Amino acid sequence: MNELWSYLLPPASDLFYRRNDPYDQRLGEIVRPGVAAYDAAQVVILGCPQDIGVRRNGGRPGAAQGPTAIRRWLYRLGIAGLTDITICDLGDVSTEGDLETVHDRLRRLAARIIADEKLLISLGGGNDISFPDIAALASVALSPILAINIDAHYDVRADQPANSGTPYRQLIEGGFIDPHRYWVFGVQPFANAPAYTEYLRERGATIVELSTARHYGVADTMRTMLATSDAASIGWGFDVDVVQAAEAPGVSAPNPLGMHGDELVALAALAGAEPRTRLIEFSELNPQYDLDDRTARLAAVAIWHALVAFAAHRRSRSEASGNITPPVQPFGV
Repeated sequence: MNELWSYLLPPASDLFYRRNDPYDQRLGEIVRPGVAAYDAAQVVILGCPQDIGVRRNGGRPGAAQGPTAIRRWLYRLGIAGLTDITICDLGDVSTEGDLETVHDRLRRLAARIIADEKLLISLGGGNDISFPDIAALASVALSPILAINIDAHYDVRADQPANSGTPYRQLIEGGFIDPHRYWVFGVQPFANAPAYTEYLRERGATIVELSTARHYGVADTMRTMLATSDAASIGWGFDVDVVQAAEAPGVSAPNPLGMHGDELVALAALAGAEPRTRLIEFSELNPQYDLDDRTARLAAVAIWHALVAFAAHRRSRSEASGNITPPVQPFGV
């Protein structure tokens, strides 16, 4: 365990916003930073601040600043519905070395967190983090595993070396996931090659175009799909470029069309409420191209809704069993 912790860089203390108003506490006042808070936590936040895979894929550099931007706005949000869970921010994975070295560190840390039955909130960084994150899930969680990629793109490119466009091909061909339990949701046909559509269909993956999901309602479509899944453990990847550029300009690969912010938030809430969820990942936020921090704020609000939904589900389960969790005290009090 000590070796694993040596891969971590602590979160910057100035990200933990304090309002200094006892009647208006913020998330930055109750999230516990660092390894010392790990054992007591039900939720663990872990960042991977690199855009090596994005650069390899020809995308816009800048996603390395994503975890910091998300934290800055997440920790300014209120604590309603969150005072009876303990959240630990372990900080960031060291990004020294090549992408494969960084992925190995992230995979080992993610596997430990998931094996310890904590909900992992993984912050990118490039979407290539889906490979180590889901590989970690597959190595320690109950099977069968379901991988849900909320994305405009399939992420099954055949490129070498691996990059932000290849993670789910790596997972499929590496035997980490059954392609029948790979869902890519929110797809834009204009953003994907027909050869990769055929690749996924031949293997039985589920492709849900955004237009189809909208026809039935984005959240309702996902809710119906989850109800039919036999998965025991679920990992969610939210690539922020699934949202249209007008609402999420700060991404590595902006799209003129896409989800609306409220649709993304609704899916994040479903992820948090789903009892089989073990991993929620947000990637491809690129603060270098953001406007008024609107993309970072959207990602932060989506994560906040996932946390509130997770806490509500946990609370209802505890109340049903007669166990009541005391409120979390602000950090440093």
